[in-house]
Amino acid sequence: MAHTRQILLALILGILAGGAVNLFLPQWAGVLDTQLLTPLGQVFLRLLQFIVVPLVFCALVLSFTQVDRSESVGRYAGKLLMLYVLTSAVALAIGMGMAAWLTPGLGVDSAQAAGVEARDPTPLAQWLVGLVPKNPFEALAEANLLQIILAAALVGVAARQLPEQSRPLVSLLQSGYDVTLKILSMVLKLAPIGVFALIASVVATQGFDLLLKLGLYVIGLLAAIGAMAVFYLALLAITGARPLAYLRHFGEALSFALGTASSNATLPIALNNARAYGAPHQLSAFALPFGTALKRDGAAVLQGFNALFVAQLFGVEVTLTLAATIFTTGLLVSFSTAGVPGAGLVAMSTVLSAAGLPLEGVAVVAGVDRFTDGFRTSLNVMGNTANAMLLSRLEGRHHAAHPAAHPDSGQTGASEAGR
Repeated sequence: MAHTRQILLALILGILAGGAVNLFLPQWAGVLDTQLLTPLGQVFLRLLQFIVVPLVFCALVLSFTQVDRSESVGRYAGKLLMLYVLTSAVALAIGMGMAAWLTPGLGVDSAQAAGVEARDPTPLAQWLVGLVPKNPFEALAEANLLQIILAAALVGVAARQLPEQSRPLVSLLQSGYDVTLKILSMVLKLAPIGVFALIASVVATQGFDLLLKLGLYVIGLLAAIGAMAVFYLALLAITGARPLAYLRHFGEALSFALGTASSNATLPIALNNARAYGAPHQLSAFALPFGTALKRDGAAVLQGFNALFVAQLFGVEVTLTLAATIFTTGLLVSFSTAGVPGAGLVAMSTVLSAAGLPLEGVAVVAGVDRFTDGFRTSLNVMGNTANAMLLSRLEGRHHAAHPAAHPDSGQTGASEAGR
């Protein structure tokens, strides 16, 4: 059976098994979760996180040291940031529009809201300063992808300017990259077990009661996520980037993200899928880690949808100023949301604080957050990979327009990804 189908089957079986335990053996749910399901899921996630940092660092440094591509990094980053802002704005608009249309907050009893502790939002200037690592080893140890990107850029640019002296370092990193890919192929064999354990744990302990109470909220949020996914497929079709081939090759990463709710853990699989899709290695080695650190369409949809949901829940009038504040803050926050399960709730408190909305709204949706988290993560991964493939298509046209500036090897990979 194809690996993607194995993961999807494990996801379905995990939901069924978790539901059966919750309905028929509720007294065993806690024991099974703490003694079996959660440990299995966490071991699998830790194995994936084990290879994320070396894979990202080695891939980025190697991409920066390639002579024929080093001048392209600035162009890659500029085009990606432009695509990120535009598509994230669409995601926010879809989330807010769906909430305004369905008005899910009007049908929920606000008495459910219990006080939750919210974190103070990080000032923008402090966030920007935090992008610069003061200790590269600390950035690697903490898996801070934004700092790792900057550290890898500095090492890669310096290594390219010292080709002879840096040759042993580049060889070492190439060897480390190959070994990491081999570890990835070994770890992926455990993916169905890990996905089964993670989703069964959630369903067994939480059940479906909250889904029924917040049914319109869940339906509306999933509909907004689905609408954004359709938008991406349409965008791929319009640009000639083969949407069906995209789904076939990246289906493994998307289904894995659905089960694990972790963009960071899905990155190695996405890099693997990009090679199968035919994207140029040097482009995907830069674009996918860059997008994993920044691109969060699922978070953008969530922040726009949740802010209007909370406003409806507590009877706050949505003025043009309030909508603009939600949109602007949600856009910024979506780029700084961590790629780990549950990060959306922390970011939600930042948006609500900026908009002056009650933070108690976080508690209302906290119970169903894990049920929707996987779908949002899949959209995060889809946004990251789809934008990278769109960039590949744009680069193919750039190469065709400037053949003298780009070696034939680069054109071949880009044109293959564009077909």
